Amino acid sequence: MNLGDLVSSVTAPSNMATSLQIVLLLTVLTLAPSILIMMTSFTRIVIVLSFLRNALGLQQMPPNQVLIGLALFLTLFIMAPIGQDINNNAIKPYTEGKITQEEAYQNAIKPLKNFMLKQTRQSDLNLFVSLAKIKVNNAEDLPMRVVIPSFIISELKTAFEIGFIIYIPFLIIDIVVASVLMSMGMFMLPPVLISLPFKVLLFILVDGWNLVVKSLILGFR
Repeated sequence: MNLGDLVSSVTAPSNMATSLQIVLLLTVLTLAPSILIMMTSFTRIVIVLSFLRNALGLQQMPPNQVLIGLALFLTLFIMAPIGQDINNNAIKPYTEGKITQEEAYQNAIKPLKNFMLKQTRQSDLNLFVSLAKIKVNNAEDLPMRVVIPSFIISELKTAFEIGFIIYIPFLIIDIVVASVLMSMGMFMLPPVLISLPFKVLLFILVDGWNLVVKSLILGFR
Protein backbone atom coordinates (compact mmCIF):
# COMPACT_ATOMS: atom_id res chain seq x y z
CA MET A 1 0.00 0.00 0.00
CA ASN A 2 1.41 3.36 -1.05
CA LEU A 3 1.23 6.60 0.90
CA GLY A 4 -1.85 7.84 -0.99
CA ASP A 5 -3.85 4.70 -0.19
CA LEU A 6 -2.83 4.93 3.47
CA VAL A 7 -3.99 8.55 3.72
CA SER A 8 -7.25 7.69 1.97
CA SER A 9 -7.95 4.83 4.38
CA VAL A 10 -7.24 7.01 7.41
CA THR A 11 -9.43 9.87 6.18
CA ALA A 12 -12.32 7.62 5.16
CA PRO A 13 -15.65 8.74 6.69
CA SER A 14 -16.09 5.52 8.70
CA ASN A 15 -12.60 5.72 10.16
CA MET A 16 -12.99 9.45 10.88
CA ALA A 17 -16.26 8.76 12.74
CA THR A 18 -14.57 6.08 14.85
CA SER A 19 -11.67 8.40 15.62
CA LEU A 20 -14.04 11.17 16.68
CA GLN A 21 -15.91 8.77 18.95
CA ILE A 22 -12.64 7.75 20.61
CA VAL A 23 -11.66 11.39 21.11
CA LEU A 24 -15.11 12.14 22.54
CA LEU A 25 -14.88 9.19 24.93
CA LEU A 26 -11.44 10.28 26.16
CA THR A 27 -12.75 13.82 26.65
CA VAL A 28 -15.68 12.57 28.72
CA LEU A 29 -13.36 10.45 30.87
CA THR A 30 -11.12 13.47 31.41
CA LEU A 31 -14.05 15.63 32.46
CA ALA A 32 -15.63 12.92 34.63
CA PRO A 33 -14.30 14.37 37.94
CA SER A 34 -15.67 17.80 37.05
CA ILE A 35 -19.01 16.28 36.04
CA LEU A 36 -19.14 14.42 39.37
CA ILE A 37 -18.39 17.57 41.36
CA MET A 38 -20.49 20.08 39.46
CA MET A 39 -23.60 18.13 38.44
CA THR A 40 -24.29 16.02 41.55
CA SER A 41 -24.76 16.46 45.30
CA PHE A 42 -21.01 16.16 45.93
CA THR A 43 -20.32 19.90 46.16
CA ARG A 44 -22.83 20.60 48.92
CA ILE A 45 -21.85 17.54 50.93
CA VAL A 46 -18.09 18.11 50.92
CA ILE A 47 -18.46 21.82 51.80
CA VAL A 48 -20.80 21.07 54.70
CA LEU A 49 -18.44 18.42 56.04
CA SER A 50 -15.55 20.89 55.81
CA PHE A 51 -17.59 23.49 57.71
CA LEU A 52 -18.37 20.88 60.36
CA ARG A 53 -14.72 20.01 60.87
CA ASN A 54 -13.74 23.67 61.16
CA ALA A 55 -16.61 24.37 63.57
CA LEU A 56 -15.39 21.58 65.83
CA GLY A 57 -11.93 23.08 65.72
CA LEU A 58 -10.39 19.88 64.37
CA GLN A 59 -8.03 20.99 61.63
CA GLN A 60 -6.98 17.56 60.35
CA MET A 61 -9.49 15.19 61.91
CA PRO A 62 -11.18 13.54 60.11
CA PRO A 63 -8.54 13.65 57.34
CA ASN A 64 -9.37 15.05 53.92
CA GLN A 65 -9.36 11.56 52.42
CA VAL A 66 -12.06 10.45 54.86
CA LEU A 67 -14.26 13.51 54.23
CA ILE A 68 -13.95 13.17 50.45
CA GLY A 69 -14.61 9.43 50.64
CA LEU A 70 -17.71 9.98 52.79
CA ALA A 71 -18.92 12.71 50.44
CA LEU A 72 -18.36 10.42 47.46
CA PHE A 73 -20.35 7.51 48.88
CA LEU A 74 -23.15 9.80 50.07
CA THR A 75 -23.25 11.20 46.54
CA LEU A 76 -23.53 7.68 45.11
CA PHE A 77 -26.36 6.94 47.57
CA ILE A 78 -28.27 10.11 46.66
CA MET A 79 -27.70 9.84 42.92
CA ALA A 80 -28.43 6.09 42.70
CA PRO A 81 -32.07 6.48 41.50
CA ILE A 82 -30.96 8.93 38.82
CA GLY A 83 -28.16 6.63 37.73
CA GLN A 84 -30.58 3.73 37.50
CA ASP A 85 -32.95 5.85 35.40
CA ILE A 86 -30.11 6.78 33.04
CA ASN A 87 -29.02 3.16 32.78
CA ASN A 88 -32.53 1.87 32.03
CA ASN A 89 -33.60 4.58 29.58
CA ALA A 90 -30.33 5.57 27.90
CA ILE A 91 -27.39 3.19 28.28
CA LYS A 92 -29.16 -0.16 27.92
CA PRO A 93 -31.38 0.82 24.96
CA TYR A 94 -28.38 2.37 23.19
CA THR A 95 -26.14 -0.65 23.68
CA GLU A 96 -28.96 -2.88 22.43
CA GLY A 97 -29.36 -0.72 19.33
CA LYS A 98 -32.93 0.35 20.14
CA ILE A 99 -32.23 4.10 20.15
CA THR A 100 -29.77 6.42 18.48
CA GLN A 101 -26.87 8.19 20.13
CA GLU A 102 -28.77 11.48 20.19
CA GLU A 103 -31.79 9.85 21.81
CA ALA A 104 -29.54 8.20 24.39
CA TYR A 105 -27.98 11.57 25.20
CA GLN A 106 -31.38 13.22 25.65
CA ASN A 107 -32.65 10.36 27.82
CA ALA A 108 -29.51 10.56 29.98
CA ILE A 109 -29.61 14.34 30.37
CA LYS A 110 -33.31 14.58 31.29
CA PRO A 111 -33.24 13.01 34.80
CA LEU A 112 -29.98 14.76 35.63
CA LYS A 113 -31.39 18.11 34.53
CA ASN A 114 -34.57 17.56 36.54
CA PHE A 115 -32.45 16.82 39.62
CA MET A 116 -30.45 20.02 39.19
CA LEU A 117 -33.52 22.16 38.54
CA LYS A 118 -35.17 20.93 41.74
CA GLN A 119 -32.14 22.10 43.74
CA THR A 120 -31.68 25.40 41.89
CA ARG A 121 -33.07 28.67 43.17
CA GLN A 122 -35.25 30.61 40.78
CA SER A 123 -33.15 33.76 41.25
CA ASP A 124 -29.96 31.94 40.23
CA LEU A 125 -31.72 30.43 37.23
CA ASN A 126 -33.08 33.82 36.18
CA LEU A 127 -29.58 35.31 36.41
CA PHE A 128 -28.08 32.99 33.80
CA VAL A 129 -31.21 33.02 31.65
CA SER A 130 -31.00 36.80 31.44
CA LEU A 131 -27.25 36.73 30.78
CA ALA A 132 -27.68 34.11 28.05
CA LYS A 133 -30.65 36.06 26.62
CA ILE A 134 -32.74 32.90 26.27
CA LYS A 135 -36.53 32.75 26.20
CA VAL A 136 -38.18 29.42 26.93
CA ASN A 137 -41.61 28.41 28.15
CA ASN A 138 -40.46 25.69 30.56
CA ALA A 139 -37.35 25.36 32.71
CA GLU A 140 -36.89 21.83 31.32
CA ASP A 141 -36.18 23.36 27.90
CA LEU A 142 -33.18 25.34 29.16
CA PRO A 143 -29.78 24.24 27.82
CA MET A 144 -27.27 22.65 30.17
CA ARG A 145 -24.94 25.66 29.84
CA VAL A 146 -27.55 27.62 31.78
CA VAL A 147 -28.69 24.92 34.21
CA ILE A 148 -25.23 23.79 35.37
CA PRO A 149 -23.83 27.16 36.58
CA SER A 150 -27.20 28.02 38.14
CA PHE A 151 -27.14 24.73 40.02
CA ILE A 152 -23.56 25.24 41.19
CA ILE A 153 -24.07 28.68 42.75
CA SER A 154 -27.32 27.49 44.35
CA GLU A 155 -25.47 24.55 45.88
CA LEU A 156 -22.73 26.85 47.16
CA LYS A 157 -25.27 29.13 48.83
CA THR A 158 -27.15 26.21 50.37
CA ALA A 159 -23.91 24.67 51.67
CA PHE A 160 -22.86 27.96 53.26
CA GLU A 161 -26.28 28.35 54.89
CA ILE A 162 -26.02 24.87 56.40
CA GLY A 163 -22.45 25.59 57.49
CA PHE A 164 -23.58 28.77 59.27
CA ILE A 165 -26.24 26.84 61.19
CA ILE A 166 -23.68 24.20 62.17
CA TYR A 167 -21.30 26.85 63.47
CA ILE A 168 -23.80 28.45 65.91
CA PRO A 169 -23.84 25.87 68.78
CA PHE A 170 -20.06 25.45 68.70
CA LEU A 171 -19.59 29.23 68.62
CA ILE A 172 -21.74 29.52 71.74
CA ILE A 173 -19.49 27.02 73.52
CA ASP A 174 -16.41 29.06 72.53
CA ILE A 175 -17.99 32.27 73.85
CA VAL A 176 -19.01 30.67 77.17
CA VAL A 177 -15.59 29.13 77.72
CA ALA A 178 -13.81 32.37 76.83
CA SER A 179 -16.06 34.34 79.21
CA VAL A 180 -15.42 31.90 82.07
CA LEU A 181 -11.66 32.00 81.54
CA MET A 182 -11.64 35.79 81.45
CA SER A 183 -13.72 36.02 84.64
CA MET A 184 -11.23 33.69 86.33
CA GLY A 185 -8.31 35.81 85.14
CA MET A 186 -6.83 33.03 83.06
CA PHE A 187 -5.85 35.21 80.12
CA MET A 188 -2.84 33.14 79.11
CA LEU A 189 -4.84 29.92 78.62
CA PRO A 190 -6.18 29.56 75.04
CA PRO A 191 -9.99 29.20 75.14
CA VAL A 192 -9.87 26.80 72.17
CA LEU A 193 -7.84 24.35 74.21
CA ILE A 194 -10.62 24.14 76.82
CA SER A 195 -13.65 24.37 74.51
CA LEU A 196 -12.49 21.64 72.10
CA PRO A 197 -13.32 18.67 74.39
CA PHE A 198 -16.72 20.18 75.19
CA LYS A 199 -17.53 20.65 71.50
CA VAL A 200 -16.52 17.08 70.72
CA LEU A 201 -18.58 15.86 73.69
CA LEU A 202 -21.64 17.82 72.54
CA PHE A 203 -21.26 16.44 69.02
CA ILE A 204 -21.09 12.87 70.36
CA LEU A 205 -24.05 13.29 72.72
CA VAL A 206 -26.38 14.57 69.98
CA ASP A 207 -25.15 11.87 67.56
CA GLY A 208 -23.85 14.57 65.24
CA TRP A 209 -22.75 12.44 62.31
CA ASN A 210 -26.16 10.82 62.13
CA LEU A 211 -27.93 14.20 62.19
CA VAL A 212 -25.65 15.82 59.61
CA VAL A 213 -25.80 12.93 57.16
CA LYS A 214 -29.56 12.58 57.59
CA SER A 215 -30.08 16.30 56.98
CA LEU A 216 -27.90 16.25 53.88
CA ILE A 217 -29.72 13.28 52.35
CA LEU A 218 -33.20 14.60 53.16
CA GLY A 219 -32.22 17.98 51.77
CA PHE A 220 -32.05 16.46 48.31
CA ARG A 221 -35.44 14.80 48.63
